[in-house]
Amino acid sequence: MPGLLETWRARAAVLLIALLAACNNSPYPDGAAATNTLFNSFDERSPRYLDPTASYSNPETPYTYSAYEPLYAYHYLKRPYELIPKAAEAVAQPYYLDAAGNRLPQDAPAEQIAQSVYDIKIKKGILYAPHPAFAKNDRGEYLYHHLSRAQVGDKRSPWEFDKQGTRELVADDYVYAFKRHATTRIEAPIFAIFSEYLIGLKEYAERVKAEDEKLLAGLSKASPDKPFLDFRQWPLEGAQALDSHTLRLRIKGKYPQWKYWLAMTFTAPVPWEADAFYAQPGMNENGLSLVKWPVGTGPYMMTEYVQDRRHVMKRNPNFRGEPFPCEGEPGDKEKGLLEDCGKTMPFVDTVVSTIVKERVPRKELFKQGYLDVPEIERPEWGVDFRVDMEDSDRVKQFYEQRGYSFPQTTDINNWYLGFNWLDPVVGKGDTPERQAKNRKLRQALSIAIDWEEGYGKIFRTKAGLAAHGPVPPGVFGSREGTPEGFNPVTHRKVGDQVVRRPLEEAKKLLAEAGYPDGRDATTGKPLVLNYDYQRTPTPEIKAELDWMVKQFGKLGVQLEIRATDYNQFQDKMLKGKQQIFWWGWLADYPDAENFLFLLYGPNAKYPTQGENAANYSNPEYDRLYRQMQTMDDGPEKQKVIDQMVAIVREDAPWAWGYWPYVALAFQPWAHNGKPTIVVRDLAKYYRIDPALRVAKQAEWNHPVRWPLVLIALALLTLAAIAWRSYRARQRATARPARLSPSGA
Repeated sequence: MPGLLETWRARAAVLLIALLAACNNSPYPDGAAATNTLFNSFDERSPRYLDPTASYSNPETPYTYSAYEPLYAYHYLKRPYELIPKAAEAVAQPYYLDAAGNRLPQDAPAEQIAQSVYDIKIKKGILYAPHPAFAKNDRGEYLYHHLSRAQVGDKRSPWEFDKQGTRELVADDYVYAFKRHATTRIEAPIFAIFSEYLIGLKEYAERVKAEDEKLLAGLSKASPDKPFLDFRQWPLEGAQALDSHTLRLRIKGKYPQWKYWLAMTFTAPVPWEADAFYAQPGMNENGLSLVKWPVGTGPYMMTEYVQDRRHVMKRNPNFRGEPFPCEGEPGDKEKGLLEDCGKTMPFVDTVVSTIVKERVPRKELFKQGYLDVPEIERPEWGVDFRVDMEDSDRVKQFYEQRGYSFPQTTDINNWYLGFNWLDPVVGKGDTPERQAKNRKLRQALSIAIDWEEGYGKIFRTKAGLAAHGPVPPGVFGSREGTPEGFNPVTHRKVGDQVVRRPLEEAKKLLAEAGYPDGRDATTGKPLVLNYDYQRTPTPEIKAELDWMVKQFGKLGVQLEIRATDYNQFQDKMLKGKQQIFWWGWLADYPDAENFLFLLYGPNAKYPTQGENAANYSNPEYDRLYRQMQTMDDGPEKQKVIDQMVAIVREDAPWAWGYWPYVALAFQPWAHNGKPTIVVRDLAKYYRIDPALRVAKQAEWNHPVRWPLVLIALALLTLAAIAWRSYRARQRATARPARLSPSGA
C-alpha cells in the first residue's frame, strides 16, 4: 500500500493548494498588502529610456524622477506652480554680461545681454544610492571598473555584484550631465535646444564626435561593447564647477525659461563612475546600463527590472529625507492635503509597477483594491471613473461606499493630430503652388475632425475641451476660452457661440487642394493617407481609431491605420517616416514657450531628435519664437505670442486636438493625491495605510465558497476510490487456510 498512499498524499496536496487558492484572488504574494508598498501598473511595454540624457517620455517619469534629482523642483501643492530648490540651496537668479564681459543691470534690455550667468550652490551631504560603480577596496581602488566579459558573466542586475558603495554629490556631476548631451552613443532629444543656449555645447559636440570616432575605430558598429567615453577629458565652456558645491552655467543672451529646464531630469547629475561601470564588456549585452538601471541621489532606486512585466523601486537608504509641504492653495487643508505637514518623505518603502495591458482589467484590479493608484504618471484615470459615476447611480453609490477619491482639475497638457512637414502630400510642399494646395488639404482635414463631438461627447473617459491653437489655458499668453481666442480657420462665430465651420467649406478647400470628393484630380485615384498611432489597437483604442477614420471619410478621404506600440512609434518618428500621427504633450514647465517650442524649426524630431514631432518649419514663426524666448511676461510678449499662434493656425501643421481634463484615482488608504502635470516626482508624496488596505481587501474580496464544496466532494470521491482499491487488493492477495492434520 505504500504506493497508493503516496499517490493519495500527492493528490491531497494538490487539492489543498487549490483550496487555498480559492480563498485568495490577490495578484501579489501573501502578506504583500500589509507592507509599506505602493502598488500601481503600467501598460504595453517597459520604459524605453531611464537614462536621464535620453528619457523624455511620460511612462518613464515615475522612475527617472524617483531616482534622479535635478537642481530645482516644483512645489507640490501650490498653483500657479512655484519653482523651489531641490539639490540646490536656492533658486539662483542670473546676472547679465555684455559682449565685452561687463556686468549689466538686472533690467538691461535683452539686446544688450550677451550672456546670462547662473551660479548655483549645491546642498552638501547629498549621497548617491548604493551601487557597485562606487564600490572600492581598502586601498581606495574601484572594485568593478576593470572587469572582463567573463567576470561580468551572466549578471543581469547591479544587485548581483557583492559590494556597493556611494559618494557625495558634487558640482562636477552636473557638469558631466550637461556634457553628456553631446553624446553620440544614445538619443539626446534636448541637445538641439541646449546647444542653442549653453555656451560652447555645439562646438563641444563636434569635439566629442571626433574623439568617439577614434575610440570606435576598428570596432563593428553592431558591437554592444564600446569603450568608455569619458566626458571629463574635455572642458565645456558653459558648464563649470567653481568648487565642489558651486555650479556655474553660462547661457547665450537672455533666456528666462532656462530655470525651468533645471527642474527636469535632463539636467540631473550623472556620476562618471556609472558611465565607466556600464561601458565594460558584457554589460550592455546583459541589459546593464543607465537605460534600465539609474544611478541617482533621489528617494528611490531600481531594485528589480523584469522587461515588460514588473519594476520595483525601493527606498534609497542614503536619501536625506525631505519635509512634506505645509502650504498649498485654498481648499487643500479641507481636502486633508496638509495633514502630513513637515513629516519626512518619502512615506512608502517600495513602489511596485506591474504590467496590465488593458484598461478594463486594470480598473477591476483597482476596484478590488489591488492597485493603490491605477498608474502614477497617467492623469486621466479619475476622468474614466467619474464617467462611470455619471452614467449609473448604482455605480456612483458603489464608488462612494468604497471611499475612492477622484480629484479633478485642468492642467497644461494636450492631445493633437500632427502632419509631417517632410511628407510630400500633407507636409510643406516643394513649390509655392504645392505649398498652397497642401495647406488647404490640412485646413480641410482640420475642419472635418470634430473634436467637440469625439472628445466632448463620445470618448468621455478621455474628455476635454477642443483646442484652438498650441498654447494651453492656464499659462501666460493663452487666449483659449476667451471671446477672441477661437481659431478662425476651423471655427466661426454664430451669435455669441463659437461653432465649427460647416463641412461644405472643408470640401471646397479639399477640391482647391486638388482632391475633389477625396480623389486626385489628375489621376482619379482616391486619396489614401496613413495614420500612425502610438498604441496597439485594443478594443477601446480601436473605437477611437474607427472614429478618426470616419472623420476623414466625411471628405471621401481614406485613412489607413498604422498602430504600433509606443517604442516602435518613437522609432518611426525619429526617422521622419510618419505621415499623419497622434501625439500629446504634458508640460515640462508652466510657460507658453514649452508648447510653442513644439513647432520651432531647429527643434525638429528628424534629423535633430528634438520635440517638434511635425518637423514644422516657418522662418517667420522661428524668428518670433527666438524673440519671445527673451521676453518676460507682459503685453509685448502677449503680442508676439498672438502673432505666432496666427501663423500656425493658418499653416495648420496640427489639427489642434483638445485640452484633456486631469483627474486621478486613489484608494481610501492612499493619501496626498493632487492632480498635476508638471510635478513628476509623485511617489515620494504618496502615503499608504497598509492596515486599512488589508482590511478593505478582505472586505471587498470575499472567498469564493462554491469551489470548496466541489473540492470536498472530490476529496470524498478520492477517499472512496482509495478505500475500494485497498479492499480489492486485500481480497486479491488473500490465501485459503490450510486444513489441520486432525481434519484429514
